[in-house]
Amino acid sequence: MQVSQANNVKVYNLSQGKTLPEWLSDRRKRALQKSDTDLQRRIQLIQDFDMPTVATNIKVSPDGQYILVAGVYKPRVKCYDVSQLSMKFERCLDSEVVKFHILSEDYSKMVFLQADRYIEFHAKYGRYHRLRIPKFGRDMAYHSPSCDLYLVGTSPEIYRLNLEQGQFLSPFVTDSIAINACSVNPVHHLLAAGTIEGRVECWDPRVRRKVGVLDCALSSITSATDVQGMPSVSSLKFKDGLHMAVGTSTGQVLMYDIRSDRPLLVKDHHYGLPITMVDFHSQQGLVVSSDAKAVKLWNMQTGEMFTSLAPESDINDVFMIPDTGLLLMANETPKMGAYFIPSLGPAPRWCSFLDSLTEELEESSSSAVYDDYKFVTKAELENLGLNHLIGSGLLRAYMHGYFMDIRLYHKAKSIADPFAYEQYRKDKIKEKIEAARVNRVQIKKLPKVNAALAGRLQEQEQEEKQTRKPDESADGTNLLKDDRFAALFKNPAFQVDQESEEYRTLHPLVSKQQKQREKKLAKQQAILQQFEQLQQEEPEGKPSDEEESSSDEEDQSWRDELREQHRQLREEQKSQPIERSQSRSRPRFYELKAGEEFSATKTPVKRKSNASLGERVAKEDSVTVSRTPGESFGSKQLTFKLQKSEKEQRFQRLNAEHHKERRKLRRSAGELRGKAQGKSTL
Repeated sequence: MQVSQANNVKVYNLSQGKTLPEWLSDRRKRALQKSDTDLQRRIQLIQDFDMPTVATNIKVSPDGQYILVAGVYKPRVKCYDVSQLSMKFERCLDSEVVKFHILSEDYSKMVFLQADRYIEFHAKYGRYHRLRIPKFGRDMAYHSPSCDLYLVGTSPEIYRLNLEQGQFLSPFVTDSIAINACSVNPVHHLLAAGTIEGRVECWDPRVRRKVGVLDCALSSITSATDVQGMPSVSSLKFKDGLHMAVGTSTGQVLMYDIRSDRPLLVKDHHYGLPITMVDFHSQQGLVVSSDAKAVKLWNMQTGEMFTSLAPESDINDVFMIPDTGLLLMANETPKMGAYFIPSLGPAPRWCSFLDSLTEELEESSSSAVYDDYKFVTKAELENLGLNHLIGSGLLRAYMHGYFMDIRLYHKAKSIADPFAYEQYRKDKIKEKIEAARVNRVQIKKLPKVNAALAGRLQEQEQEEKQTRKPDESADGTNLLKDDRFAALFKNPAFQVDQESEEYRTLHPLVSKQQKQREKKLAKQQAILQQFEQLQQEEPEGKPSDEEESSSDEEDQSWRDELREQHRQLREEQKSQPIERSQSRSRPRFYELKAGEEFSATKTPVKRKSNASLGERVAKEDSVTVSRTPGESFGSKQLTFKLQKSEKEQRFQRLNAEHHKERRKLRRSAGELRGKAQGKSTL
């Protein structure tokens, strides 16, 4: 049994749990029930409460003794006897059931509207009669005073079948193309038909004519609703003689007083899906409405949400057992849903054990899902030495960390920090001793953790009390009295390190302010020992000259102290890289290996000669000097070759060899030209 809590309302899912397959033998089923603990703990409200594939409709007989369910595949109907908590009978049908209605107090008279336009009447022994209607049906309602069965569908006509005479009567003709839903008022027997155009037409069976029309499509569009498309009426339900609920295909539920054409309330499901069912819970004054995704229970007067149910599969039909807290649901799964909400009312008499069971569950504290797991970050995994488990099945990634088994965490914690338990034990003993001291007579003193911060807060509070007028109230909250910040002055992990670089950067004047505070307190105590303080009033907005001068002096000292603190921080930051550079610049010694000869690691650099240009040119082989007499621009000509690097010389040599090889392979085009001339002469 699964327990969920939406809007502080507990909902017990009675159909949650393991199920046994049908193909198992009885001996195998009994053996599994004895050995499997999950099967032993499950709650099987009704035996074999399921369908082969899908359940489409579910209802309870008026006497409350039988539950009838229609589903597929193959199309069938099942009847469950609640006194025996088991299935009474099962009948297969020729076509899928669209709607069915129970005509008697028990299962002895039933009528089924099928998808192939047929209507089947069933008695206790089985099918009694079968007939066909002109159009495909969508809904039906029974008018008990006249024994008329109203059928609506893909037609503007409301077919009337009189079960006493056994014949069709003249139909009611509406102004619509098709009708989706219909309902009969239980008090004055007014017939309401919801059309595909979003209107509700009301007919009086006594005079057989239309008496009123409600435009629900226009009324469903408000500032609080999000309507996508044309709203059509998908469900109808009367609460009493005056109130009616209308569900639309766009996901809105409208509450009407039939004396007015304006809705009392419009509730939006915010799913945009058709409302398949609307019902009332009279004891709590709630409306139960459902679409394919969720079942919502809300206040009929204010629209305030009471609770909601959102199963994993789509919802086809919902039935609320009157005056109880049990809700039955037909889903798009073989297993049908059963939910118990104790806040709505007691359990039915045939399952009264649910009341005592839920009371025991509320008294016993059940562990949460994550109580057996521990959330750890990557840094904590490194401290525990469990980095190698990342990616394995023992760690489950979640947000910025991982979930791991609490037993594995405790085991790794005991190995990584064997004295953690002793420290934890000492801390717990200390907490109990401190808790016992609360009842003793206490002297107001500063806490052990962050005593300086607490002292400043106390002084600020005293100064505010002195400067505050009698008629003014205190602004803000006191951190010393606020429980949210109690750990700041109790837990040593929150101790402020005033010697750290970050703290000194953010608070450069702490030492100066501390000295001024101590000097001020000593001065006040010395004055109070000899004199009594007198209260003197001064005009508002006109401070004395002494205060002005003292404020100027304080500002100047504040600036001087600020410069001094920043200068010290800069010197400390400069000294740190110097120390690192000194450690790096220490000499390193090396020893020559055995059998090795010392050789310079660097090639000697050629020094430039101090000789003249002529002497240096004469030494070079690649330089030639020629004389050309009689020239007007000079008689000497200098020719030289630039020195190239070894890489350039190698590239030039390879390039020359390549060109030489290409010349050998090249063919002359002269022969082709000679051949062309010979052909032209011919």
